[in-house]
Amino acid sequence: MTSKETSDIINGAVLAGGKSVRMGQDKGAIHWHGLAQRDYMATLLNKFCPATFISCREEQEINDSNYPLLVDTYTGMGPLGAILSAFEKNNRVAWLIVACDLPLLNEATIQYLVANRNKGTIATTFESPYDGLPEPLITIWEPAAQVYLLNLLKEGYKCPRKALMKSDNVTILKAPEPDALTNTNTPEEAERVMELLTKVK
Repeated sequence: MTSKETSDIINGAVLAGGKSVRMGQDKGAIHWHGLAQRDYMATLLNKFCPATFISCREEQEINDSNYPLLVDTYTGMGPLGAILSAFEKNNRVAWLIVACDLPLLNEATIQYLVANRNKGTIATTFESPYDGLPEPLITIWEPAAQVYLLNLLKEGYKCPRKALMKSDNVTILKAPEPDALTNTNTPEEAERVMELLTKVK
């Protein structure tokens, strides 16, 4: 395979390695849609990706997933470590990185992101409807992003959002359904999201 052929491929990774301190329970294990959220998200990504993984910390015990685990090799760095670990797994493909705490994320939103992917930039992402900043945890990171992120890491940057903000080589999209980017970090936020999901159903 040539590098061009492999760069057309997008693998998926659901970030489920957070410690969920503010939520008080594992966010990846919450059943928003009838199964563990990490598996629900992986099922969404799997419609667009030939390979989809659950990204986690080494000490996590995830024994009930239908998807292969992608264990952090860059530890203690949060989401950036998970992104770099994905490239450590395979740096010849793009990676669709999605946090597990997005219970309103839907297939249409992912479809829009994939359809508007710009392989000529290091990443294709959404603008947050809440603060106008890029959303690094629902982003397609291109293979070229690996070197860029490693260089930033050497400079002391560990925040993937800042990585997107510091680059002028990023494609930023307006989300067609802004609510789909709603994340849940606390029980109060979870309660509001559950109310929204109940209304939809």
